[in-house]
Amino acid sequence: MATLADIGVSAAINILTAFAFLLAFALLRIQPINDRIYFPKWYIIGGRTSPRRSTGNFVGKFVNLNFRTYLTFLSWMPQALRMTEAEIINHAGLDSAAFLRIYTLGLKIFVPVTVVALLVLIPVNVSSGTLFFLRKELVVNDIDKLSISNVPPKSIRFFVHIALEYLLTMWICFLLYKEYNNISMMRLNFFASQRRRVEQFTVVVRNVPHITGRSVSDSVDNFFQTNHPNHYIGHQAVYNANKYARLVRESDKLHNWLDYYQLKSERHPDKKLTIRTGFCGLWGRKVDAVEYYKHMIKELDKVLILERQKIIKDPKCILPVAFLSFNSRWGAAVCAQTQQSKNPTLWLTDWAPEPRDVYWRNLAIPFVSLSIRKLIISSLVFALVFFYMVPIALVQSLANLEGLERVAPFLRPVIELKFIKSFLQGFLPGLALKLFLHFLPAFLMLMSKVEGYIALSTLEWKTASKYYYFMLVNVFLGSIVTGTAFEQLHAFLHQSPTQIPRTIGVSIPMKATFFMTFIMVDGWAGIASEILRLKALVIYHLKNMFLVKTERDRGKAMDPGSVDYKETLPNLQLYFLLGIVYAVVSPILLPFILIFFAFAYLVYRHQIINVYNQQYESAAAFWPHVHGRIVASLIISQLLLLGLLSTKKAAKSTPLLVILPILTYAFHKYCQSRFEPAFRQYPLEEAMAKDLLEKTTEPDLNIKAYLADAYLHPIFQSFEIEEQELVEVRVDKQQTQAASPSPSEPNSPSLPCHHHSPSLPHHLDQPSASHDDYQQHSITQYNDYQTLTPGFFDHLPTPPHYGYQYQAEP
Repeated sequence: MATLADIGVSAAINILTAFAFLLAFALLRIQPINDRIYFPKWYIIGGRTSPRRSTGNFVGKFVNLNFRTYLTFLSWMPQALRMTEAEIINHAGLDSAAFLRIYTLGLKIFVPVTVVALLVLIPVNVSSGTLFFLRKELVVNDIDKLSISNVPPKSIRFFVHIALEYLLTMWICFLLYKEYNNISMMRLNFFASQRRRVEQFTVVVRNVPHITGRSVSDSVDNFFQTNHPNHYIGHQAVYNANKYARLVRESDKLHNWLDYYQLKSERHPDKKLTIRTGFCGLWGRKVDAVEYYKHMIKELDKVLILERQKIIKDPKCILPVAFLSFNSRWGAAVCAQTQQSKNPTLWLTDWAPEPRDVYWRNLAIPFVSLSIRKLIISSLVFALVFFYMVPIALVQSLANLEGLERVAPFLRPVIELKFIKSFLQGFLPGLALKLFLHFLPAFLMLMSKVEGYIALSTLEWKTASKYYYFMLVNVFLGSIVTGTAFEQLHAFLHQSPTQIPRTIGVSIPMKATFFMTFIMVDGWAGIASEILRLKALVIYHLKNMFLVKTERDRGKAMDPGSVDYKETLPNLQLYFLLGIVYAVVSPILLPFILIFFAFAYLVYRHQIINVYNQQYESAAAFWPHVHGRIVASLIISQLLLLGLLSTKKAAKSTPLLVILPILTYAFHKYCQSRFEPAFRQYPLEEAMAKDLLEKTTEPDLNIKAYLADAYLHPIFQSFEIEEQELVEVRVDKQQTQAASPSPSEPNSPSLPCHHHSPSLPHHLDQPSASHDDYQQHSITQYNDYQTLTPGFFDHLPTPPHYGYQYQAEP
């Protein structure tokens, strides 16, 4: 078990690591060569150009020679706090603003709780002195004397802990209610104030029944023209084009290599460029590189045309799924939120994800297999959760060096060195646990994709839920149970069975030391590494040296990323759980959590403003999950305190806690009924008001033309890329092209790289986010989805008062 000295060593290591990361970031961010790494968001929205192009000094293109900027290298901190919440919503979206409000909610909860707990509970716990008499039976240290374990059984002091638990519950419920109300109002106002978006008029229908003699398209038209005659205006068929998508990705690679050799040939006309035709260019006969890639592209284009024609002509390639277009938001809301058929398994309608949020590959999954897939994945997740208990137990064994010495006695001379011992007990357990969990979110995301969800946002929420169960069972409960078993094994074997429950009850608060080390590794040093973007920095410069051939490549290498909700949300929920549980049990943990919330808020605010470019906008659809997890943390805290007091023989005070979980759950159900509908349905009143306003301000709007190609399938993109490619070559040759993001960069307002249809309206000329499906080649991202970035809507006739102006309560 880590001692106070071990915690001090761990704190010193993590503080120094975090400081080193922050110092490195502050210096690297002002270097011109790193500008695309630390400010990619501004490149994407067109608000920044490369400083390397504005200086004639060769050295100045790589190193900042303005020494005055080094004196203000910490200016990023006040700059990150300067932008208001409304400006963040207009700049990055409501999802980003709601995400930041989770951190402010944590600060609102734990700042007063920490003050009260440290001033009231710690004196009560320290003055009890029970562990002094149990030091021969239990492994204790100075930190444990600050916890509830130090209070003797049957003590009247437990009334103080119960009173604080009631105050904690009331305070958290008050803040949760207020925040839920704020977010729901922000969401509705966001829908009311934003500009027109195609998903507001679009519904996805699944499990279209097969009707003999009719195609899927005919069946869809007939059904919805009959049942929604005044609002339905058409649909977009969905095709199974997974093979086609792979061919398009291969075509992109060949075009990129052709760009590279054409540019190189223009710059060095006297040099003949050749390439070997064998594997990876390592062997085979030498041929002209430009002609070789032109020939390969020509042959692949033939294959693409044949594959596309096959898909269009083969009825089996048309999926029983379609995107329905309506002439009003009200009509779309009625269709999306009602049952369409007397058979509830047919004609299933729901709101369509925004085009860049669509996960196209899963549209090809038969609807009848979804339930089976979900059952299989749920079973696998359940098994995997408990399988992870084994490595968690091994990690916890590192917290007890006596056990490690018994397993490996030859390590005793090294382990007994004072600094090594403090390092192992105070730093290594938290680091090892962090490493065990590093690859888990990506694996869980793969499992969620197998389940068949058709929206990236839904995939992230489902993955976050799975990861939360891992954090709850393995990191929290697993650490407590395995830690207790290892540390108190000797006590279990040498005491009366009637004393075992008391030993477990006393030892649960003792895991606070382990969670302190985990918070310092994950919440301090880990957050500092997030702002440094070391991985992105290294990869960008490696790509620049070896892979970047064109400006489009340089834009791709920039990789701004986005908030990784599937990992950050469960981590946040774990910190809420630790803070709420240990607020009464061992309040010494609270300052560590406070530092995390404050530091993470500053870092993520900076990243959202300058770095992240979100793949989609869900209008804070994740908030019900956040609210539910915090309420669950409250109930877990109350049940654990109830069990802990029962081992303390506090018969008079314990019954007072029985009613608290029931009241908390009742509060949760009330909030669900009061606020959750705003996150699940679109009120018809709001839809009608928005439609009437739009008819008044834009009476000549042709909504059918606006929606015509909104959810255009990738197979309908033409091969009209030659002109754009030649333009890029000329511009790159003349070195006059302004620094700008890649056309295939997610959320970029640029034209698509390949297969752009010239007949498309201007507001549809934007590629979708790049994923492992056809999103790289789809035109399902549009400028009208950049509702929150300035200058993206100059072509739309929407009045200026549509800007987001709602001010939530602080």
